[in-house]
Amino acid sequence: MKSQDITPIDPEKNIIIENKELNIWEALIPIVALVAMLFYNVFYVFGDDALSGSNQFILILGAAVAAIVGFFNKVSYKQMLAEVAENVKSTTGALLILLMVGSLAGTWLISGVIPSMIYYGLQILNPTFFLVASVIICAIISIATGSSWTTSATVGIALIGIGNTLGISPGMTAGAVLSGGYFGDKMSPLSDTTNLAPAMAGSELFDHIKYMAYTTVPTIIVTLIIFLIIGLNIDTTGTPDISDKLQAIDGAFNISPWLFSVPVLVIFLIIKKTPPLIALLIGTLLGAIAAIIAQPQIIMAIAESNTMNFDAAYKGVMKAITVDTAVVTTSLELNDLFTSGGMNGMLGTIWLIVCAMVFGGVMDAIGALSRISKALLSLATTTFGLFASTVASCLALNVTASDQYLALVVPGKMFKKAYEERELAPENLSRTLEDSGTVTSVLVPWNTCGAYQSGVLGVSVADYFIYAFFNWISPFMTLLFAAFSIKIKQLKKS
Repeated sequence: MKSQDITPIDPEKNIIIENKELNIWEALIPIVALVAMLFYNVFYVFGDDALSGSNQFILILGAAVAAIVGFFNKVSYKQMLAEVAENVKSTTGALLILLMVGSLAGTWLISGVIPSMIYYGLQILNPTFFLVASVIICAIISIATGSSWTTSATVGIALIGIGNTLGISPGMTAGAVLSGGYFGDKMSPLSDTTNLAPAMAGSELFDHIKYMAYTTVPTIIVTLIIFLIIGLNIDTTGTPDISDKLQAIDGAFNISPWLFSVPVLVIFLIIKKTPPLIALLIGTLLGAIAAIIAQPQIIMAIAESNTMNFDAAYKGVMKAITVDTAVVTTSLELNDLFTSGGMNGMLGTIWLIVCAMVFGGVMDAIGALSRISKALLSLATTTFGLFASTVASCLALNVTASDQYLALVVPGKMFKKAYEERELAPENLSRTLEDSGTVTSVLVPWNTCGAYQSGVLGVSVADYFIYAFFNWISPFMTLLFAAFSIKIKQLKKS
């Protein structure tokens, strides 16, 4: 293909700079370099700890490689910096939402909202319907906490033990735990991946969740039906004993059904299309009020005060909103579940987004993303082909980069322009990223998610792979919707 001339304008000197469009191999150099560096960083050096900062710096190094390609193509440093600034600016809303999500998680923990969900969820266990109940429990807890990792490391471990006493294989139970955990992780506004995907694609958080429900709900229904059939055809022995878990929760929190009024009101605000920041702020404040009323003993413990007064209430709530908070129970298995990082806990994800925007901004400025988008559009001659290319890229990144966050960031930036060219709304991209990037990470043994879940649950990926129905059905579901043009949202024409 013959290269075409593009003529960017230097804003400082107001002159036109002549440079040629990159060929596809030049455009792919930064992508290949990034994937290679990430693979080495995660697989050979840092492993699960790569997200603590090294992966973020690798994105900066990837941007540096892209900049070098740009310099050879006469793209100025100021042009690249301007595009980076524009990219970071576009994520302002997402970054603020992430901070507010952290604050909401903190107040919902100390108010007893999250513990109440777990308390009532654990009581729906039944030997015959154990696997179905495990999916539902983990889904509830993961929605409440926004973390499949925390769900697996706490209730997941307990369910594995209960399943063993019932004579159910650990692989089956682990599959149920992960299916429910990743459903909740996808659908929770508290989840970092659920915030990251729309930030990369350019969609709004609650629009993303609503649009994602079209493929996610059918997938979890199919998953529940499969586990129901399995449960009705296996023999179980004994009854699950969760009394110690319930006593631990009841001893640490004042559990009450009225606490559910807080999330119900937030859900109502979301349905009424209240702006996300406002809905999350109201949810945070309601959680703080509920904490002061229902859990004064926890407020005093966090504030390190012997009396409940205004100063203690203010200090306890502010600490829960902003920094790490933990409520200790008599159950060691549940203690990790009752922790929250507040706003501080979201800084790692915010750091990742900013670094991703630096990489994406430089790639935009040098014309690499535009060139890759053109190549993808020429290969993916249909809408289905574009969706299939997105799914394949997410799977490839999960296998090669070994990290679910990068499986959202890199394809998200790479395909954004391609979806715009096809006049497809960004919700299509953000949904596909989650349907294929977030959930399949746990199916790769050397991926950070696969290694973590396997280690925590004590079950190898090979043993739970086939039973993690939700996780491997999800990408097929999104392709099915694309093939039959079901709920494929078009861009609104101005």
